[in-house]
Amino acid sequence: MFSHTQKPLIMGILNITPDSFSDGGYYWNLDAALQQAGRMLADGADIIDIGGESTRPGSSPVAAADQLQRVIPVITAIRQQLGDVLISIDTTASEVAKAALAAGANLINDVSAGQEDADMLALAAQTQAPIILMHSQGTPKTMQDNPYYDDVVQEVIATLKLRVAAALNAGVKPENLALDPGIGFGKRKQDNLDLLAHLDALVALGYPVLLGTSRKRFMGTLCDVSEPSGLVTATAATTALGVMAGVQLFRVHDVKENRQAADVAWAIKQSRH
Repeated sequence: MFSHTQKPLIMGILNITPDSFSDGGYYWNLDAALQQAGRMLADGADIIDIGGESTRPGSSPVAAADQLQRVIPVITAIRQQLGDVLISIDTTASEVAKAALAAGANLINDVSAGQEDADMLALAAQTQAPIILMHSQGTPKTMQDNPYYDDVVQEVIATLKLRVAAALNAGVKPENLALDPGIGFGKRKQDNLDLLAHLDALVALGYPVLLGTSRKRFMGTLCDVSEPSGLVTATAATTALGVMAGVQLFRVHDVKENRQAADVAWAIKQSRH
């Protein structure tokens, strides 16, 4: 699914939650969720990333049963009505991932990189579903309680290498792995900036990299913008920079703007050859 030679992929965020930091409660019912998925596909999304648990700073865990009640009807409806679209399940619970894959999801997006649920990596291996492993420090509930790094880039790389090793040991094929530095997940503003400045070091690990900066608060402090919805242009700037650094996947709320940024940056990058 992940190829180093393809155009960057845009992953549209579809949160089936009441409390996500930017769009919580917007797509709470099935019709609204289905309409938003259709809009994102029309705007150029390659993947729809569906989650039933907010991972915003300070959020509490959501039981697997509640996640399933939220996401499975949406996955089923998208698969039935929107055809052969790629669907990602955003969860740290193997029970949710397993049911989502059975309902038609294609890949797993785990913000804990398989650390929250010991069965997640084995599930990815068994089903041969691609899995995105994200770096985070602590849990969403506690991750912004004084995070600290001596060298954030090297520490994130070291942790991701350990998670890759765990996935490979569980039987996940290398071609089914992608990595996410976890922008905003247990990171200070300068940590986020340092990671964005060194995305090429993450790309050099040899696995596709996913970047998730969409509407995140640290950019608002740079732009003097308090509302997440006002950070569309800031997000697109990081998408363009990410493409130039070799990032291949971008998880965003605003598909059209980031599709444009990615396509223009990709064309520029291709002109180097």
